Amino acid sequence: MKKLTYSSLVLFALAGVLMIGCKGKQKLPKGETEVNIPCSGPDYFTNKNFFRANSMGESMDLVASKKKALDNARAELAASIQSTVKTVTDNYMISREFNNKEELEERFEQLNRTIVNQTLSGVKTICERQSKTDKGQYKTYIAIELSASDIVSKYHESLSKDERLRIDYDYEKFKETFEKEMEKMGSR
Repeated sequence: MKKLTYSSLVLFALAGVLMIGCKGKQKLPKGETEVNIPCSGPDYFTNKNFFRANSMGESMDLVASKKKALDNARAELAASIQSTVKTVTDNYMISREFNNKEELEERFEQLNRTIVNQTLSGVKTICERQSKTDKGQYKTYIAIELSASDIVSKYHESLSKDERLRIDYDYEKFKETFEKEMEKMGSR
């Protein structure tokens, strides 16, 4: 009887471990299949050091599929940078309590657009994969990144050249605000 009880306990314990292990992986709803997309996932998320974006392009022409993927990824990257820098400048101006806030906001927005366009030339491709579908279409998957410190440097360079902004601009405060925002993005 003791052998049976001991064996039963071991079996129950093993079954419990297996059931707990299976709960970690949630099943997809019936009729759905998980898709693994190249050049995507946590390794390609924006973090405190880099802005990142990924995309896919499809075309009958391989070069066109790559161009579509790169254009889409660049647009996503630009939007992410603009959104982040808008938040940074808003927080920066609030912390500095400028009297001419409206004028500064307009100048920062204009500067933001200019810098994003200039900095996108420094984009680095960190993943690129191509495939050909059953229908003869080419697909390009791409992930790109841009250094956050390069963006801060460009802002500092541009802000330092603008006389009206330079009067109210504090590089260390701007950089600190920017780094805090990047920390938030890295922890998402």
